Formats: sequence, C-alpha cells, structure tokens
Amino acid sequence: MTIRTLSLALFLAAVASQALAQNKPVTPTSVLESAPATVWKDIPAEDLMVMTLADGSKVVVQLANAFSPQHVANVRAFVRARWWDGAAIIRSQDNYVSQWGWPDEPEPKYPEAVKAEPPAEYEQPLSKGFRPLPYRDAYAAQVGHVDGWPVATDGQAQWLPHCYGMVGVARGLNPDTGSSSQLYAIIGHAPRHLDRNLAMAGRVVSGMDALSARPRGTEALGFYKTEAERTKIVSVRIAADLPSTERPSFQYLDTQSPTFAAWVKARANRKDDFFAVSAGAVDICNALPPIRQKP
Repeated sequence: MTIRTLSLALFLAAVASQALAQNKPVTPTSVLESAPATVWKDIPAEDLMVMTLADGSKVVVQLANAFSPQHVANVRAFVRARWWDGAAIIRSQDNYVSQWGWPDEPEPKYPEAVKAEPPAEYEQPLSKGFRPLPYRDAYAAQVGHVDGWPVATDGQAQWLPHCYGMVGVARGLNPDTGSSSQLYAIIGHAPRHLDRNLAMAGRVVSGMDALSARPRGTEALGFYKTEAERTKIVSVRIAADLPSTERPSFQYLDTQSPTFAAWVKARANRKDDFFAVSAGAVDICNALPPIRQKP
C-alpha cells in the first residue's frame, strides 16, 4: 500500500467514524467539514482578477498561468493598462457563455505589452503532477487534476476542459488564436467539444451569478443589440494591486491530498438520505476542486 493510499484510507476511516457517531452518511460536505486547514492552498493575489460591474456586482477570476502563459500575460497587460474599464458584458447565450470586452470594432489600441497574435496555447505537455480520476470520459482518454485545476489528457498532452465557470479567450475563425481582448465564461452545460480549440485563461472563483443570471441576448449567438442591454464594466484589477482592505482572498482544496480523494469518492458514490442509486462515477466537470474564501 502506497503512502497516498494509506493516508486516504486513514482519512476515510476517520470521516466514516465521525459520521457513524453522528448517525450521518459520508457526504462531500461532511468530508470538507472534516478537512484540516493544511489541505487548503492559498491562491496568490497576483493570480486573481477582479471585475467590478456597473450594477455593483463583482466577478473574481483565477488566472491559469501554467496552461496559457502568453494569453494570461496579455490579460494582465490589459488589466494593468485599465483597458477594460468602460467596456461591457456584450453577450449572454443561453446554456453556453457570457462574454465581455468592447462591443464595437475597431477595439481601442492595445497596450504595448500585449502580444496581438499569441501562439495557440490550447494544450501543453502532460504534467508530472497529474492525478487521474478512475472514471471514463467522453472527450478524453483520461481526466484528473493538476494543482487544483481540472485537466483532460490523451496521455501526452493536457488541456483545461470547458466546464461551468471556466474562462476562455474568444477568437475569430481558425487560425486566429485570440488576443485575450474578449473573454468568456461557461454558463451552461459544459461544451466540451470546444476543448483544445480555444485558449483557456482561468476560472471564476466568485460572482458567477453576475454572469450566469444576465438577461439573454436577442441577437445571433446571444450578443446584445443595444448599449442599453449591456452591463458596463467599471473596472478590472489584479487583486495584488488593490489595497489590502479591498483584496479578495481565496483557497482551493489541494488535489494531491487524501481529503480531495475522499471528496471525489463521496461525490461519485452518494449514499445519503436523498440518493436511491449511487452513480459510481463522476464527470470531471462535477469534480471541480472546491474553492473557499480564506478564513
């Protein structure tokens, strides 16, 4: 038995013992409630993008540096030049995406630090830290997690899947790769057919309702027709640049930990009072690592 397997077995035994003592089943929630503080990893403030909208809502995005470094570098350049201040939510397509940027061509002049034609960062070599899920996937040979991110792989390359809340880079027709001047968040059923066709820039960690609950656009692909329909963007900032009193702070559950393995197992084998039949499996988009505000 490996150290990791032994650690998982011990953690599961402890959770099961606690649940038995309380006459309760083991659930994903009970696993998280039993998790030690050490399994929660801080998200650096440099990796958090804070978008404030005109209606007062805020959306916080964690940037995916390791998966699309040039596109993410462009995002930071746009943010630090305050390029998106005054832009808008320009699209809300039902069961698909919410998109933001400048609504009309031509766009404002790009900051000098932006690389207008970045490489197609749609996949990367498979990370040595990849931790596979023991369940099949319809779109990839295998799925799992790397450093708190959901990942799909063919055994050689890895890529971020288009799950709910993931943030990608809008682009034109192939071979255009997108400059990151317009970003979108998945707000519906995971469109996994888009995997490896667009660069993924991150994921929403807070304020998802401010994107998913928008009125749907009436034009083709859910674009808003008039300025009155669009929600203005007041500001977009990197959290590290904000005053400490305004800086959001989040943590993700360590995907290498026994707690995470127990959480995944509980999600795949629900046996609480509601479920009559356990699925015995879990889709990668239903196994997105938990994220919480830092206590």
